Amino acid sequence: MKSIEYYNKVFSLLEEHHRWFQQSIPLIASENVPSPAVREAIASDFGNRYAEGFPRERVYAGCRYIDEVELLCMEMARSLFGAEYADVRPVSGVNANIAVYTAFTQPNDIMMALSIASGGHISFGKKQFSGTAGSVKNLEIEYFPFDYEVMNIDVEATKTKILERVKANQPLPKLVMFGGSVLPFPHPVKELTEFFRQYGSTICYDAAHVAGLIAGGQLQDPIKEGVDVMTLSTHKTLFGPQGGAILSKAEHQEALKKAVFPATVSNHHLHHVAGKAIAFAEMLEFGREYAKQVVANSQALAQELCNKGFNVLGKKKGFTKSHVLIVDVSEIAYGSEIERLLENSNIILNRNLLPYDIKFGRHFDTTGGIRMGVQECTRLGMKTGEMKQIAEFIERLVLKKENPDKIRREVTEFRKGFQKIHYAFETATEAYEYVKIRS
Repeated sequence: MKSIEYYNKVFSLLEEHHRWFQQSIPLIASENVPSPAVREAIASDFGNRYAEGFPRERVYAGCRYIDEVELLCMEMARSLFGAEYADVRPVSGVNANIAVYTAFTQPNDIMMALSIASGGHISFGKKQFSGTAGSVKNLEIEYFPFDYEVMNIDVEATKTKILERVKANQPLPKLVMFGGSVLPFPHPVKELTEFFRQYGSTICYDAAHVAGLIAGGQLQDPIKEGVDVMTLSTHKTLFGPQGGAILSKAEHQEALKKAVFPATVSNHHLHHVAGKAIAFAEMLEFGREYAKQVVANSQALAQELCNKGFNVLGKKKGFTKSHVLIVDVSEIAYGSEIERLLENSNIILNRNLLPYDIKFGRHFDTTGGIRMGVQECTRLGMKTGEMKQIAEFIERLVLKKENPDKIRREVTEFRKGFQKIHYAFETATEAYEYVKIRS
């Protein structure tokens, strides 16, 4: 292939992707669609510049306006999350977690977190599973006991586990990590924070998935509930560009500043800082309305799927209080098979491990579950009535075995009514419109 052919092929594929998403129902729980304003910010010249260090303490010149944008971004982050310190330089949620590990732990320290099967993130993972905490920081991981009937951490079993370690004179967790990748219900932060703190633990909450719900006054308020530090992604229930951030008490500011730069971040993707700032402004204006609708949509979709015969987990507690729901499809097919079936009809979600999958010999490629998130559909203006339609599409494909091509055509028609961004200042440009800069 000639160079011009490579060149043209890349742009062709980019445009095809945009067309596909214009015709699809996006249910990936870790994604969202940014506003036209955020897209403009990340296309700016900030993306070509360097600004190592902290605002007004840079290693590079030329940061006059970059510094002012970053300071505004930090100010809005503090306001959104009720934090004394905000660092918006991490380039991802994983990067933010690594900075926290750097600030508060030493190699071979113990961290307590959820297992991946129970909703923990790979950045919490053990070294033998190539998890970030174990592989990068040499941390030893102890898992929270998990009650899959209520899809949450088992408080009393957790206390018992720690007290048994105390009795046996075993090392205790230096870092406790709440949050994760599957978070349908508030974690028991208030119930466990003081318990862990008496043993010298630092408490963190990974809000990567639920930061937009926290900022919007839904789910819970980890900082008010007593955590020392909170990490987050800026592109899931938040609707900014891909990136991360750290919020904390003022007393941890210096440790975290150094853990971000120079320890774990060099230049920190300045165009994305600008995009984060715009998204934070949108969240300050529209976040409460948006977050409330996300939770209403999630609960509606869960209930509709349950009514149609799907085994939606967390039924005992009302399925979900966040953007995410988990469906056990193990009696129908592997999660990966359901994922492919739905994708072929333009319904995009992902397979997901269930808390008990490992016990039954199921793994990442053979999961018993699928995961859905409604945050992006909500940003497109969908409400509870549309959740009923989505549940019907899924039922017809998975349970009734209807023709995928027929469903795909219906999904494409359904999506024609939802092409604009909602909960934003600027909404003229369509959500997935390919904006061409080339002449």
